[in-house]
Parts: sequence; structure tokens; C-alpha cells
Amino acid sequence: MPDRTVMLKLWGVSLLWGCNYVASAYLLRDFSPILLSFSRLVVMSLFLISVALVNKSMRRPTKREWLLLLWAGIAGTLINQLFYFTGLEHSTAGNAALIVALSPIATTLLSRIFLKEVISWSKYSGTVIALAGVVCIVLYSGKSIGISIGDINLLIATLGLSVSLLFIRKLTVGMSSYEITIYATVIGTILMTPAVGYEALSGQSHGSHQLMHWLLLIAVAVIGQGLAGFWWNRGIAVAGPSVSAMFMNIPPFIAIVVSHFVLGDPIKLAQIGGGVLILAGVAIANMKLPKMLSKSRGKSVGLSRAD
Repeated sequence: MPDRTVMLKLWGVSLLWGCNYVASAYLLRDFSPILLSFSRLVVMSLFLISVALVNKSMRRPTKREWLLLLWAGIAGTLINQLFYFTGLEHSTAGNAALIVALSPIATTLLSRIFLKEVISWSKYSGTVIALAGVVCIVLYSGKSIGISIGDINLLIATLGLSVSLLFIRKLTVGMSSYEITIYATVIGTILMTPAVGYEALSGQSHGSHQLMHWLLLIAVAVIGQGLAGFWWNRGIAVAGPSVSAMFMNIPPFIAIVVSHFVLGDPIKLAQIGGGVLILAGVAIANMKLPKMLSKSRGKSVGLSRAD
């Protein structure tokens, strides 16, 4: 039986990650999307670097690992964060949480295409169900039937996250998730510098002048991302991937409820129906294979992330 403290931390991660979507949507009212993304990444990078300096447990990556970290940073931090915040600016916190929940399905499909991994019928079935949920959200949860540019950007952000997990999966052979998180985050933050510079030069950059907004930004980066990430890794190590994965079903619905009461976003039937389809699809896709089939599979690595 997993330690009670660990289970409480996993519940805490679910709550923090669900509220993260709402906090980001709230901050976008006073920040331009790229400046907000860059500022949050800078704070998170400084936090992670401070932890690394205190623990003194980091090692220098090999040339091959540097290359993989670069691609992980481009896809998982630069592309993911840029399109996440520009998408969230034109969508809702609930939609963002539900669309990002599609990441495990997207990763499965990309693993089949690029890594030639075998996909079971349960994964195919789960993929179809989850994609139906995304279609429901994208087409029917707006003010009118149609595709929102915000939801399209969120789909691209989710694709970037899923692509990064392919590189992270290769990196876990020789590096810890702790080291990968720090290196990839810092690299992605550096790569985003030209984007935030362009936003400023084009006159589109603006930030809040209220201290409380900056304190909220720091709290989201340090507690909602950094600390929650460490709790999540601890949960996987102690409770196991299968138990921890169940908690990933909670943040989307927390985001929908909290955004309704905090931001005034309406709770729509398409969101609920689409969310149920996505989470059901993810659950079906991650059903354990029979022992006879699972023996033919190689070692798998379960990794996840929430914005």
C-alpha cells in the first residue's frame, strides 16, 4: 500500500495542475502570452537550478544526450509553451486542460510511427474514442459551431509535448527524470529569448504592474510546476505508474469547475462529454496487455506533464 503522504501529494499535484490552467488564463488578462510564458519559464529555471546547486547531483550530459535535450527543449518547452499560451489566450482553461489530456494518446501514435512500437487493439480503440472527444470539444464548446484558433494552437502545443516525450524516453536510458527536467527546461527557456524579444520589438509585449500578479506567476512556476513535478516523480517511484496515472484524470475537471467560479467560464455539455471521451480513451489505451502479449514488449517509460 503506497505511503499516505505520497497519496496526499498526488492529490495535491492533481489540484495544483488543475488550478494552473485557471491561473494562467487569469494572468493572460494582464500579460501578453509570450512574455507570460517566458517569465514563468525563467522563474522555474532559476528554481530548478537552485535545487540542482543545493543537491550537487547533476552530471554533464554526453554529446548525444545534449542533442536529445536540445530537441526535447525545442518541442517540449519552446513549441509547447509558445502555442499553449497563445492558444489559451483565445480559448478557455477547461478546453486547454482537456486538450492537453490527449498527450498520452498522441505520444502512443508518434511512438508507433517513429519508434515502430507495437500498438494493441486497446490502444487503437482508445485513440479513436479520445479523438472523438477532441472533435467534440473543438467543434462544439465555443460560442458557435466551428474550430477556434485557440484550440488549434492548444492541439499544436499538445503535439509538441508528445514529441518531446519521444526524446525524453531515449534520455531516460542514461539520465534521471530530475536531470532531464532541469536541462530541458533551461534549454527551452534560452531558446524562447528571441520570441519574447520579437514580441517586445513589435510592440505587442505587455505585463502587469500589480505585485499580486507577479507573486501569482512565481507561485505557479515554483509550486504549481517545480514542486508539483517533484511530488509527481516521487509518486511514480513509490506508488507506481499505474496508480499515479489515475490522478491525471482529475486536473481537467478541476480546471473546468475552478474556471467557472473564478473566471466565469460557462460549463458546457460539449466540454463534459468531450472530456469523458478523452479520459475514457486514455484509460482504454493504457489497459494492461495479457501476459502472453506483454512479454513481447520492451521496457516502457511513463512520463507526463501538465501546464
